[in-house]
Amino acid sequence: MEIRDKVTEYVRERCVALRVEHAATGGYENISCVRANTMKNLPQYFEKGQLEKVFFLFPDPHFKAANHRRRIIQTTLLAEYAYVMREGGILYTITDVEELGQWMAKYLNEHPMFERVCESDLAADPVVPLLYTGTEEGQKVERNAGSTYLNVFRRVANPFA
Repeated sequence: MEIRDKVTEYVRERCVALRVEHAATGGYENISCVRANTMKNLPQYFEKGQLEKVFFLFPDPHFKAANHRRRIIQTTLLAEYAYVMREGGILYTITDVEELGQWMAKYLNEHPMFERVCESDLAADPVVPLLYTGTEEGQKVERNAGSTYLNVFRRVANPFA
């Protein structure tokens, strides 16, 4: 799900190119990009417990305090993410903005449906290295020798059930 037209179109074109490139093996048939506002439409696209992994890679930091309500990680949205994620599912965030990294860590740490993944589990997760350089934004940060701030959390059982 992506809200920006140009990014959505670019990702759709990449999906088609990957399908063509891997047609012989049938790879990349289960990927897609939809132009939609995750903050408004997530429950209309996914059922309860459907997702195993959720990624927020270099989200818009919305620096101005008046725009913090637009940040993709916040209490009410975390409840929706927990709803569509299966128990044990993993939520990944990475940013090159320290303040935003701290913001996301704070909200995820405070939410009862998520727990931080320990360092030893991160070391064994094949996804983690890709988070740093698997996107154009990540590659740009690496080229410029910038810092990144990673947060990885596991969806836990409902403590209130």
